[in-house]
Amino acid sequence: MIIEAQAPTRIDLAGGTVDIWPLYLFHEHAQTINFAIDQYARCRIETRDDGRFVFESKDRDMRVEIDSYQALRDDEALSLISKLVYFFHPEGGLNITTDCMAPAGAGLAGSSALNIALCAALNHLTGSRYKQERLPFLAANVETQVLKVPAGFQDYFPAVYGSVSNVKLRVEGVIRSEVPTDLDELESRIALCYSHAPRNSGANNWEMFKTHIDGDPVIFAKFERICDTAVKIERALQDKAFDEIGAIFAEEWASRRDLVPGISTEFIDELIVKAKQHGAEAAKVCGAGGGGCVAFYCEAGRKAEVEQALQDAGGQVIPYKIARQGVQVREI
Repeated sequence: MIIEAQAPTRIDLAGGTVDIWPLYLFHEHAQTINFAIDQYARCRIETRDDGRFVFESKDRDMRVEIDSYQALRDDEALSLISKLVYFFHPEGGLNITTDCMAPAGAGLAGSSALNIALCAALNHLTGSRYKQERLPFLAANVETQVLKVPAGFQDYFPAVYGSVSNVKLRVEGVIRSEVPTDLDELESRIALCYSHAPRNSGANNWEMFKTHIDGDPVIFAKFERICDTAVKIERALQDKAFDEIGAIFAEEWASRRDLVPGISTEFIDELIVKAKQHGAEAAKVCGAGGGGCVAFYCEAGRKAEVEQALQDAGGQVIPYKIARQGVQVREI
């Protein structure tokens, strides 16, 4: 049997880092807003009869061979694949090949999208024991095992559902709903650029997590501002008030820089200055920062001009479309 799956990555608009349990329990209006893009993470699973496991990551140029199911627990080379296979416990061995269109460490949640693609494919292989709405929670728990620090929830929902997501983080649970808006207009207003510098989101998030849990009132107030900005972004999207979003976008970036001073780099700051000279209203680093991709909110009709300026300044513009669909699985 051969099973293939793909899941979209995402651009986060507002509310990141608050999605880590239990931080959101201390903020009444905690939510994150993001949208899925067609920079897909893909996997291919092929069953084999000898009980062996062969995993290959094309984008990381890595390959591992594992002789038994029990040995999956100890693999550190491609640990996400190994731990997911160990959890789903398929009969027999597997060949698994993975790839991701988004650059590694880009801040576009490529590992989370791959996680969802693998979860969906392995779930299909093992008889669809879990409903689709359970996949984000399974994926978050396994990724926490891999990272060895708490994983946030927001990145799994665009991979599962596509489109624009509002991930509400409440006492009763984490609940995703679609944000109704003009997807074509949103797409036309946000440019995406890679800074050629991968970052470590787990390390950045973990430092903030510890400070928050320690009860630092300054950090708490900064998280409150981030929560407020996410509420504003959602309202503006629903109202299709796209000319108001640039100022809110700038507010989000200011709050995030205040929260994590090292979130940007000298080159990213140079890109932002150049983009603002050519029609960008605001910008923010995708994900937890320290490198990776930057999203630029553009004045109406000036996205192409912003992209050309970024390219001329040495950035890598990533063309994209908003992914209307989430994870897709097919059996060949």
